[in-house]
Amino acid sequence: MSSASTAATTAADPNKIPRQVWIISGVAMLGAVMSILDTTIVNVALATLGHQLHSSLSHIQWVITGYMLSLAAVIPVTGWASRRFGAKRVFLISLSLFTIGSFLCGLATSDTELILFRVLQGVGGGMIMPLAQIIMADTAGPKRMGRVMGLVAVPMMLAPTLGPLLGGTIIQVLNWHWIFFVNLIVGAFAIPLAIRLLPNKTGSKTDSLDFTGLALMSIGLVAITYGLAEAGTYYSFGNPHVWVPVLAGLILVGVFAFHALRIKNPLLDLRLYRNRHFTAASIVMFALGAAVFGAMILMPLYWQDLRGYNVIDTGLLTGPQGLGMAITMPLASRFTERYGGGRVALVGVIATAVMTIPFALIGAHTSVAFLCVVMVLRGAGMGASFMPAMTAAFAALERSQVSHATPQLNVLNRVGGSIGTTILAVVLADSLRHAHSPAAAAHSYGTAFWWSVGMAAAAIIPCVVLMRAESNVRKAAKAAGAQDPDRVAVESGAVAEALV
Repeated sequence: MSSASTAATTAADPNKIPRQVWIISGVAMLGAVMSILDTTIVNVALATLGHQLHSSLSHIQWVITGYMLSLAAVIPVTGWASRRFGAKRVFLISLSLFTIGSFLCGLATSDTELILFRVLQGVGGGMIMPLAQIIMADTAGPKRMGRVMGLVAVPMMLAPTLGPLLGGTIIQVLNWHWIFFVNLIVGAFAIPLAIRLLPNKTGSKTDSLDFTGLALMSIGLVAITYGLAEAGTYYSFGNPHVWVPVLAGLILVGVFAFHALRIKNPLLDLRLYRNRHFTAASIVMFALGAAVFGAMILMPLYWQDLRGYNVIDTGLLTGPQGLGMAITMPLASRFTERYGGGRVALVGVIATAVMTIPFALIGAHTSVAFLCVVMVLRGAGMGASFMPAMTAAFAALERSQVSHATPQLNVLNRVGGSIGTTILAVVLADSLRHAHSPAAAAHSYGTAFWWSVGMAAAAIIPCVVLMRAESNVRKAAKAAGAQDPDRVAVESGAVAEALV
C-alpha cells in the first residue's frame, strides 16, 4: 500500500489502523517471536543436552545463563544503535546474528561450543524485541500506539506455554540440534520480509556509546555469575575458584557505577537510584527474574530425571505455568489502571511466592494433577507481577526519565534470571550429590525451590514501597485538581509498556 492510500484511509477514519501498519508490525513481531521462544524452548532440553553432551548440571546451565547474560548486555545498546544507524538496519543485523548463532548452536559438538554460540545468539536476540517495538511504535504513531503495542503481549503470553511443548516435540521427533535449526526456517522468512517491507530510516549523529561502561558492566556480571557457577564444581563458596571471580566482578561493577556517575551520557543512568521508588522497582524486577527464570530449569529436570517422563510430556506438563501467565497478563493491565501497579504487583508477588511453596514440599510421587493446578496459579502470580511493578515505578518518575529507566529494569530482570538460574542449578546439583533414593532426590528439588521462594519473597517489601509511591502520586494529582487521579498515577506506566 502506498503512503498516499494510507493517508487517505487515515483521513477517512482517523481511528482505523492502516493495513500497512499491521503489515510492518507483523514483520517486526515475526523476528521477535524467535527470540522470545528461544528463552523457554531450551529449558525442556536441558536434561537431554546434559546427557548427550556429557555435561554436569552446573556447567550445562550456562546454555541458559550465557544466553540471558548476553541479552542483558545488549539491551542498553539497542536505543543508541537504532538512533545512530537506523532501526531497520540494526534489526536486520540482529536477525542475522540470531540466525547465524542458531545455526552454529545446532552444529555444536560439545557443551563449551554450545555455550559460546548461545552467547552469540543472545547478542542478536537481545536487540530484536526492543527494536521490533521501536519500529512498531514509530510506524503506528502516538495515537494508535496502545492498540498496536497490544501485539507485543501475544507472543509474550504464548511463548511460556508453547515453547516447552515445541521444544519437547522437536527433540522427541528429531533431535536437540533442531531446537536451534528451526530458527533458520523462521529467519529465512523474516529477513527477506524485513528487507522488503520495513521502512527505511537513516540514522543520525548522536552521543557516542559508553564503551567503557559496557565493558565494565558486561565483564563484571559474567565474572560474578561464573564464580557462583564454580561453587557447583568445587562444592564450596570458600574455594578461590569461586570467591576470586565473584570479588573481581563486584569490583568491576563498582568501578562501572563510579564511572557512570561521573560522565554525561553513561550506558545506564544510575542517578535514577536516588529515587527510592525506582530502587524498589529495581529490586522487584531483579528478585522476580531470579525466582521465575531460575525456577524454570527445575520443573523440566524434575519431570524427566525423577519422574521419567519423555520430553513431549515434559513440555505439556510445563505448559500450565504459561497458561496462568496468559490468563492474568491482560487482566493485570486492567486492574493496574483501576487499582495501581503497586497493589497488583504486591498481590502477584505474594501469589508467586506462596504458590512456589508446594514445589518446595515436592515428593517423588506428588500428584501430577495437583502440580499442574499449582503451576497455573504460580503462573497467574507471575503474570500479575512484572508489568504492574514497572508501571508503579514509572508513576514516580518524570517522563524524560522513562527512556533511561526502561532498559535498566529489563537488564536487572535478565541479570536476576541469570544469577537465579546459576544459584538454583548449583543448589540442586550439590544436594543431588547426597541423594541416593527417589525420595532424597525429590527433597533436593524441594531445597532448590525453597531458595526460589526466598527470592520471590524478597520482592514483597519493595512492592509495598511502590504501592505507597503510587498513593502519593494520586494525592498530589488530586490536590492539583486532576479529574481522574487514578489515571494520572498509571499514565507513566502506559508509556513504560510501549517502551519495554
